[in-house]
Amino acid sequence: MRVIRDFSLQSTFMGLLIAFVGFASSFAVVLQGIKNVGASDEQAATALMVLSIAMGMSAVVLSLYTKIPVSVAWSTPGAALLATSGVIPGGFPVAVGAFVLCAVLFVIAGLWKPLERSVNLIPASLANAMLAGILLGLCLAPVKAISIAPLPALAIAVTWIVAGRINRLLAVPAALLALILIMTYTMNISKESKDLLFSNIVAPFTMVTPVFTFSGFVGITLPLFIVTMASQNVPGVAILRAHNYEPKAGALFSATGLFSACSAFFGGHAINLAAITAAMCANEDAHPDHKRRYWAAIISGIGYILFGLMSGLITAFASMAPGILIETVAGLALIGAFSNSALAAFSDPKKREASAVTFLVTASGVTFYGISGAFWGLLAGGIILLISRWFDEKSSGAWSVNKTKS
Repeated sequence: MRVIRDFSLQSTFMGLLIAFVGFASSFAVVLQGIKNVGASDEQAATALMVLSIAMGMSAVVLSLYTKIPVSVAWSTPGAALLATSGVIPGGFPVAVGAFVLCAVLFVIAGLWKPLERSVNLIPASLANAMLAGILLGLCLAPVKAISIAPLPALAIAVTWIVAGRINRLLAVPAALLALILIMTYTMNISKESKDLLFSNIVAPFTMVTPVFTFSGFVGITLPLFIVTMASQNVPGVAILRAHNYEPKAGALFSATGLFSACSAFFGGHAINLAAITAAMCANEDAHPDHKRRYWAAIISGIGYILFGLMSGLITAFASMAPGILIETVAGLALIGAFSNSALAAFSDPKKREASAVTFLVTASGVTFYGISGAFWGLLAGGIILLISRWFDEKSSGAWSVNKTKS
């Protein structure tokens, strides 16, 4: 009875807005990332569907159980990582194996505190530098698009700028709407393509047998786990606490890990606690009474499920659109995340050099032994940081000895 009494139209409207913004602002990034690690169009459609359904179901279940607004999202930074990784040896089955292992790590991080603490031991500046390096190439796509297709790319970019000045949350959905209008009125789409567009509105369930390899674990699992924990799960818990909620972080990590594992067998990379939409669910715009705001997260979860059921139509549309324009929308969606991570990466002067090395190695996109640049960037930056600390400690120790002698 309490759940029914807590329902409100205000939370409903906010939940619908969250679902629209969360899905429309980043589905292009997710599709690009899944395809870049070897998924076919059908597999990518399935992955998009199961990810959306998984994050919707987890938001509904967790919010109903805890009575707090638990907003769940797919890992957008993780998708950006995949978009820069490329196909690894073994193809998409190896990537799926890496997704499964990442989900297992989420569960373990929630149940076993040392693993969660070990993630927190990674300097935030290096984690943010790695994320900034991952995002750089994607954020350059709008600039490249203007040189290749000036008019449509400029129209999308200008729409994003103007809409962002009016309401920042609607900037990317407005850019997506601009892309749809450009395709509708300026591109010659054949009748066969239009028929195909609406023939498979719901994507078929395509299960992928995972293959587990060391290169997949090091090249995808570890970086995906780190960027998701550092840039999504930990901030998601912090935002809830900032709004006077007391979430059990470990239980939430494990729960999203279980839902991630279910989606992984169908090509879904990861779901996690949301950051931006968590603030939308948890503030007074969702409801004046903070004990009733969890309904905004429930409604957003239902919205995600509905969007997921239309993933076949969405993927078919994305496959018809020029790739450079899809990349433009994805790049615009990630500019905010890039600027935030870059600022956090270089804010500490003592770690700035190590952060720069992490950023540059990651952004280079180099791959050694089938392992992506994100891992090597974090490793290189960590080595630089350790060496710098060792010399600082040695020099400070020598200074103390000389001072004592004098």
